[in-house]
Amino acid sequence: MELTGHEPFAAFGLSGAPGTEAFWAEARSPLSVPDGDGWRTLFLRRGGDAAAIGFESWSDPVPLRRWGATDCWYATVRMPARLRVTYQFLVGDAAYADPCNPDGAGGDRSVASTPDAPPQPHWPPVGADDVLPLPRTRLRWTSERLGGRRTVRVHAAGGGGPVVLLLDGDDWLYLHPATVAFDSAVASGDMPPVTLVFLPAKDRAAEFGCRPALWEAVRDELLPLVAGSGVPADPAGLVVAGQSLGGLSALYAAVEFPGLVTRVACQSPSLWWTPGAADPADPLGGPAGGALADRLRGRPDLSGLRVAFDVGEHETRMLPHCALVEELTERAGATVRVSRSASGHDRAGWRHALLRDVAWTLGRDVPGHA
Repeated sequence: MELTGHEPFAAFGLSGAPGTEAFWAEARSPLSVPDGDGWRTLFLRRGGDAAAIGFESWSDPVPLRRWGATDCWYATVRMPARLRVTYQFLVGDAAYADPCNPDGAGGDRSVASTPDAPPQPHWPPVGADDVLPLPRTRLRWTSERLGGRRTVRVHAAGGGGPVVLLLDGDDWLYLHPATVAFDSAVASGDMPPVTLVFLPAKDRAAEFGCRPALWEAVRDELLPLVAGSGVPADPAGLVVAGQSLGGLSALYAAVEFPGLVTRVACQSPSLWWTPGAADPADPLGGPAGGALADRLRGRPDLSGLRVAFDVGEHETRMLPHCALVEELTERAGATVRVSRSASGHDRAGWRHALLRDVAWTLGRDVPGHA
């Protein structure tokens, strides 16, 4: 949409001539105004080079337009109701956070939320220049089963308790401040004390497919390492939290390692997965529920499992896969909670479900936080 007029950005609450110092002094981004059943959202960037907005798993890149000969670049984007999405400015081969947006994810990403997106209690805004706090306890794990070495961080929230294993742990350390969020949730009473274990992935496709090696290594190598770390931890109350392929792996572990995993919080799990499914041009086009649905049709005894499923409202092609597996998991005897978040396939949209659903698996409902 091309903007025209004497005060082109007035509809978004901005005044003054675009590109002037007075304009940039009050500029902020993104800004949304109602547009039918959704929102029209303005993004601003100051610079001399052409750029585009890259959205995470929601939209193709959107080019920015230049306002005359100024240093003001802009785009208006039609967004649906209830959306929280990660984005970057793409300039040549580089990607940057939005300097006009105080809500970021790591040093090169920002988070846009429509005005009707539900709040995410306990997650503070993170600027591009902020350095997230890292847990003091750092374990060097050399795995015989998986090969290689990796660094695993451990954090006792509220003094520690049941182990919460966070798959893709580096994302929750360096992009989104999980230690701060869990500490806040525990302090407010929304979460019992827990011990967070941040497990980084080396090869997500290999480790998070439905293969036993990862979970044999967790059982036989990682959890004993955590137990010997000196951090208070109760491995008998293990919760596994994963997203996308991590969510698939978490549920697989509950089905195939019931003595190890009895509590699962999975967001947008890749339940379309079958062996080789990532190779076709359309991996989501296969049988609903993929390999796990086939396994669940055999009615394994999941009566000891407590599992929370969440998927983004805007992940329309994921919904049939998730809905079938949710139903089959409950039929197998598990206690199941199902919810839909105001996002696409995006970690920024999974943050609240992570806290809420981990708390629920441990028997703590968060009042008023659907």
